[in-house]
Amino acid sequence: MYDYIKGTLVSKQTAKNASIIVECGNIGYLINTTLRTVNLAGEENSQIKVYTTLIHREDSMTLCGFLNREDRDIFNILLSVSGVGMKVALVLLDEFSGYDLISAVIRGDYKELSRAKGVGPKMAQKIVIELKDKLINWQKTAPVDISDIKDTENQESISNESVSEVQAVLLSLGYSPDETKKAIKLALNTAEKINSSEEILKEALRYLAQE
Repeated sequence: MYDYIKGTLVSKQTAKNASIIVECGNIGYLINTTLRTVNLAGEENSQIKVYTTLIHREDSMTLCGFLNREDRDIFNILLSVSGVGMKVALVLLDEFSGYDLISAVIRGDYKELSRAKGVGPKMAQKIVIELKDKLINWQKTAPVDISDIKDTENQESISNESVSEVQAVLLSLGYSPDETKKAIKLALNTAEKINSSEEILKEALRYLAQE
């Protein structure tokens, strides 16, 4: 319903559940978020843009939001894992940056995810299994074309499989094909010593977060 809300940061709350209030059009929006986001949100009465998700349940509607689209989209895909609700998703994004979380999933490192408060080994394994399938296997249902991404003269050491894997992850996070290709091209052309899917993904997400 709301892609983002841009307005004045009225207040920040860190006790119990981290949240901010943003005023836009004379309406104050209570937005649940992470402590990380609250700390980066700036001073009260400053202007802020928050990427949001509306969670609609039978008895309530709750807004969650983040300062960049990447975290919002990763939050949404976390909610698609059975048994993962708003609180667990927020805890994970408080403990890990979006890149670190996705990287751990791709590596299958459930022990890393279980470091987050309230996320036990069984839940961490469930998250890894379900998310890895959603992220990596995107191309099985929507094949991706990487023919115009790589500069074959300068990037022969980078495998097509690595590029295809990164593109699949970004598409599954909700980025458009054009956004995805642009970010991967920038990552490949500007980063030094980049030769794995994790390194490409890290750089591509960094560029997308700046958009």
